[in-house]
This record gives sequence, structure tokens and C-alpha cells, in this order.
Amino acid sequence: MKVDGARLREDVEANAEFGALDGEGNGRTVLTGTEPNRAAREQLVDRFEDAGLDVRVDAVGNVAGRWTPPSADPDAAPVAAGSHLDSVPAGGIFDGPLGVYAALEAVRAMQDADLAPDRPVEVVSFTEEEGQRFADGLLGSSVAVGERSVADALALEDDEGTALASALESIGFRGEGRLDASEWDAWLELHVEQSERLERAGVPVGVVTTITGITHCDVTVRGKANHAGATPMDERRDALVAASEFVTAVERAANEVDSETAVGTVGSLDVRPNATNVVPGRVEMGVDVRDVDYDAMNEIVDRAADALARLEDERGVETHLEREFDLRPTAMSERVREAATAAAESAGIETLALHSGAAHDTMHVANVTDAGLLFAPSEDGISHNPAEWTDWDDCATATRVLAGALADLAGA
Repeated sequence: MKVDGARLREDVEANAEFGALDGEGNGRTVLTGTEPNRAAREQLVDRFEDAGLDVRVDAVGNVAGRWTPPSADPDAAPVAAGSHLDSVPAGGIFDGPLGVYAALEAVRAMQDADLAPDRPVEVVSFTEEEGQRFADGLLGSSVAVGERSVADALALEDDEGTALASALESIGFRGEGRLDASEWDAWLELHVEQSERLERAGVPVGVVTTITGITHCDVTVRGKANHAGATPMDERRDALVAASEFVTAVERAANEVDSETAVGTVGSLDVRPNATNVVPGRVEMGVDVRDVDYDAMNEIVDRAADALARLEDERGVETHLEREFDLRPTAMSERVREAATAAAESAGIETLALHSGAAHDTMHVANVTDAGLLFAPSEDGISHNPAEWTDWDDCATATRVLAGALADLAGA
């Protein structure tokens, strides 16, 4: 079974034209429900139809193309693969689209090789994975696994008050029904790594063991705003000074917790009144904690809370921490991992077992069926950036592993 690397490249490059940024390398901005998103979806549907796939669009805009060859039982649970087409603002061209078009190329490779799978094979593009316009991300997959209702998803609004339902209607991709991931026999996603481990190891394909858990905390530190010149240093309740100590406390907790994969980040600060000649009276912060060990995540959050309690005592500020978003780590299916590893070995391709530090739709799908995730190398580990790059040969190599695994899982 051969993968047509040139055909795959043509698909990804054509998709990169939608929302392309002038003068910013390979950057693109494709937000859900926009004209670039419409164009990207329409091209995908055209490619599905060219390959003889039966296309359907569900109520939240998830797009699926199903290949049911004569050899397959049409009532058998299909094997599915895919990713997403939306991007972050000024994102790269591989994050998401590579997974969608690699899945399509895997089907075409099976067709070209005259394979006869026992099960249908489905290629999927989920809506709003990046969460840049509606919700917090992984929206389409959350509906597909039943964690969010269709009605709740369609009612979500962007910053300008436009509902997801209206946005999808405006581009002609508000379909009917609900794509049900629990009906799949297995799922496999190919994605760029967004880190440097494969590149450093000189290995072309990663087989993911676990997808990291993610916790987001909203933290508020309240001091007392006052005149920067007339307020003595020993009488200040400076919220920003206290917040700076909290930032280092989070870093220290992530470094000291008993886990080599734990990370902790204070990634946003809102300082008020944010004036040069005023002692800051209030700081709001966003904290991101991730690891494949949920106990380690909890320990970092607990130590962050302890740091806030200490700051209240030592600096006279008031603090509040709310853990407003929490995803546990997600282990990948051993069956799917074995299929991927076997496919790579059969093709003479080296793989590396590693975890994912980023969230993916596969996190949701793994809750309802056997699921796996593959990585292709990212040059310098850059992603969510116009400089994001994965060598075209690496794209094709990873797609060969994806195709072999899908063929195995589908009984070809």
C-alpha cells in the first residue's frame, strides 16, 4: 500500500490558501463560520466526493465522509480518522488539516491498493477544535461523544453576539442530526507534534501513550490602589507584587512536583488600574496546569492555593482561586497503539512512544471508543505560528503509518 505524498501535499497546500496571511510565511486564520472556513469545508467535501465517500454534515457542522467498499458490511461499526480545519489567529498550515487530509489519503491509498476491508472507513473534520470563536475548544468532538448537547453548542455566542447556529447557517454548514463517535469501532488522529522530541530523536512518527490533562484556574489578588509617590513602601498592599510572588510559586511547584512531565504556567495578567503612578490594587491571572499524572496536577493547584494563603498573611491582600476548567489525562487505546506500531514496523518506519502536551479531539473520542493519536515531527517544535512546519516527506511517512493502522483496524 503506497501513499501519494504529492497528492497529500497538494491537498494541504490548497487548504492553506484559505485565510492565508500576506507576508507572514505560511500563516492562516480560519475561524469557525467565516468565509475561509466555508471555503475550506467546501474543498474537503469536493475531495470526499472525488474519492467516492458518502458525505454528511451534522447539526454542529462536523463533516464526515464514509467509504463503504463492496467488501465491507455496511452495518458494521466503522473505523474513523481525522482532525479539524479551523485554526488559531495567524496559525500554521499543518495543525489540523494534516490530520484530515492524511486520513483521506489513507482511504485513497487503500483504494489504490485494492484492499478489501471488512468495515467502512470514515474521515472526519470536527468543528471548532481550537476554540477561538466559540466555547473553549474541542467543541465538535464534545458533541459527537455526548458531553455537550447539540442545542447547547448551537446557542454558544462569539464576542459579538453571533450564535454558532447562525455562523454555520451563514456558510451553509449547519446540517442535521449528530455525528455519534460511540458508533465507531476505533478512532485514530494524526497531528503535528508541536514539540521537538521527534526532531531531536531523529524519529519520523510518534505513537502517543497519553494525552495530558489540563486545568485552568482563575486567580484574583486584591490589594489597595494608592498613589505611587505618596504611599510609603511599608504601608502598601500592592496586588502586583503579591501576584509576582504567586507566579514564581506556580513555577516552583511545577518544577518540584514528582513528575517529569508536569508544567505550570501563569499566562495572563490583568492589572488594575494599570497606571504607572498608581500602586496596583487588583490583579487577575490565568493559570494553566498540565500533566499526564492527575495527582501531580492536583498537587500543583494545591500548592498554588497555599501560596495565596501565605500572601494574604504576609502582604495583607485578599485572594481567590477558582478551578474553572478541568480535563483529566487520557490514555490511548492499547489496541490502536499496537495497530499503529505494527503498521510502522511492517513499513520499516521507526516510531517513538511519547505523551501529548496539547489537547486534541481524540481526548473526547477516547471516552466512547478505542482511540489513538499519531505525531509527525514539528520543525523546532513551533506551532500556532506562521513558522509552523513539518517536512513533506515526514507528512507522507506518518500518513503511511496511519493508513496501515486503519487498514488493520478495518480488517483489510
